[in-house]
Amino acid sequence: MNAGWAVACLLAAVLAAGCSMKKTVMSDGERGASPPSGSSTATVRGPQEVREPSGKESAIVEVPTRVPSGSPSVAPKKGIEAAVNVAASPEGPQYKLGPEDQIRVSVWENRELTLDLVVRPDGKISMPLIQDVDAGGLTTVELAAQIRQKLLSFIKEPQVSVIVLQVNAPKYFLIGNVTRPGTYPLRSETSVLQALSLAGGFTQFASPRNIKLIRNAGGKQEVRKINYNDMIGEAGQGNYLLKSGDTIVVP
Repeated sequence: MNAGWAVACLLAAVLAAGCSMKKTVMSDGERGASPPSGSSTATVRGPQEVREPSGKESAIVEVPTRVPSGSPSVAPKKGIEAAVNVAASPEGPQYKLGPEDQIRVSVWENRELTLDLVVRPDGKISMPLIQDVDAGGLTTVELAAQIRQKLLSFIKEPQVSVIVLQVNAPKYFLIGNVTRPGTYPLRSETSVLQALSLAGGFTQFASPRNIKLIRNAGGKQEVRKINYNDMIGEAGQGNYLLKSGDTIVVP
C-alpha cells in the first residue's frame, strides 16, 4: 500500500515538472527568440540612412526623399528655348525693289490702304492720300518706313508693312566671250567681278582688257570701259556695282 502511494506521488511530481518546462518554452516563444548567430539585422537611423549593427562593417544607404509638392520641377530646356542664347548669323544684303516688282502694302486696320501694287518703270508706286512714293532701290523695310512717314499727316500712328509678292524687275545681261552668257537676276548687290564669276569666267578668246559696261542713265546710254587687270588690283578700279538693266560685254 505504502509502495503504491509512493509511485503515485513520484508520477505526479514528474508530470508537474513537465508542465512547468512546457510553459517556460511557450513563454520564450511568445517573447520572440533571438536571431541565430551569424545573421545580421539592419537598423534605420533617421530618414536617409541604414546602418549595420556594431561589430560589422556599417553601410549607409541613401533613401530618396520626397520633393515637396510646392517645389517647381526643373525640366530640360527644349531646342527652341536653348536657341534663345545663340547669336544669329549675320545676313547678306537685303533685296532692293525695282521696276515691275509686285508688292503688297498693308496698313493695320485700314482696308483702303491695304493694296497690291506694281513698281512702275520710274521706280515709284501710287497710293491714296500720299500719291506717288519712291520704291525703286529701297528694301521693304525702308519703303514701309517712308510710307508711314507720309501717312502721319493723315493717320495717327499708322502701322505699315510691305512684302514682295513677285520679283520681276532686277536683271543684268552678260554677253560675249564668257562661259555662260545670258540674263541674270539682280537679287542683291553684285559687282562686275562677281557677275563675271557667276558666268563662269572668260573663254580662251576673251579680251579681258576691253570689257564694256553699258548702262541706261536718264534715258541715255552710258558706256564704261573696264580693264580686268585694274579690277583685281589693289584699287579695284572699274569693279562697279551693277544696276538693273546693265549689260556687260566681253569682246
